[in-house]
Amino acid sequence: MLERRWSPGRALEFSAVVRPLRRGPGDPAFQVDARGTWLAGNTVAGPGTLCVRVAGGEVLAAGWGPGADVLLDGLPALLGAEDDDSDFTAHHPVVAEVRRRRPGLRLGSTGRVWDVLLAAVLEQKVTGTEAHRSWRELARRFGVAAPGPAPDGMRVPPTAAAVLGIPSWEWHKAGVDHARRRAIIGAAQVAGRLEGAAQLRGVAGRELLRKVPGVGVWTAAEVAQRAWGDPDAVSIGDFHLAGLVGYALTGAVFDDAAMIAALGPYAPQRHRAAVYILAAGLGKPRKAPRFSPRDYRRM
Repeated sequence: MLERRWSPGRALEFSAVVRPLRRGPGDPAFQVDARGTWLAGNTVAGPGTLCVRVAGGEVLAAGWGPGADVLLDGLPALLGAEDDDSDFTAHHPVVAEVRRRRPGLRLGSTGRVWDVLLAAVLEQKVTGTEAHRSWRELARRFGVAAPGPAPDGMRVPPTAAAVLGIPSWEWHKAGVDHARRRAIIGAAQVAGRLEGAAQLRGVAGRELLRKVPGVGVWTAAEVAQRAWGDPDAVSIGDFHLAGLVGYALTGAVFDDAAMIAALGPYAPQRHRAAVYILAAGLGKPRKAPRFSPRDYRRM
């Protein structure tokens, strides 16, 4: 076991900063118990597990496995230490109010692309229930056990190499359709090169990800938000985001074009503005039934 203590030196809303890394209830790579928040992931040094808790304004972390050093070195960035919001200006009262009330709401970055890319592709054009089920199935069948005294059943997501070895019927059993499977395999074949997106950052990093067939604007933005805390990566094409932004700002439901126009004054920090807007919790009224999850295992 390796340990690290880190003092943020400013407000830190820990749970909100790490929440985007959790892929639904029962995520095998993200668990919380009395000991702290547990995260399992792949690094250049191998799999690793991180357990993090906050006590007295100080962050206490422990790591296990070959990737422990990498995960502990990345702890400050994971919790938003590299997030610079000094040039951000609120242009709407709801944004200004959330920013005032929640100064510890930061954009964290893992510094690693593959794990978040795999999860983001699984979330393309399906319900969260479907995507999270597939994530759990793939992690349990093709990931490795999380190193250290992690909670029971905790797993490291499958590596790119492991993904390339998954036979077609196993994809079907995990509920992953052909389009998403093709995009994941394409990304796995060039996973080493895609890690460079986290160093390029910004538009260049997102464009590198989009060179993979099947990785579009939405998927690249979802990865950029988590892998390098991209403050301008808006999830264009998201089923809910435009409507939630529109309702919070004007009381009307926006489409993507209207959302981008409304967020225009916030460039190059449009994603940060969207985070503040969502944090306000002003959900739009539901006027239609929820989509029923599809089970590709039965097709």
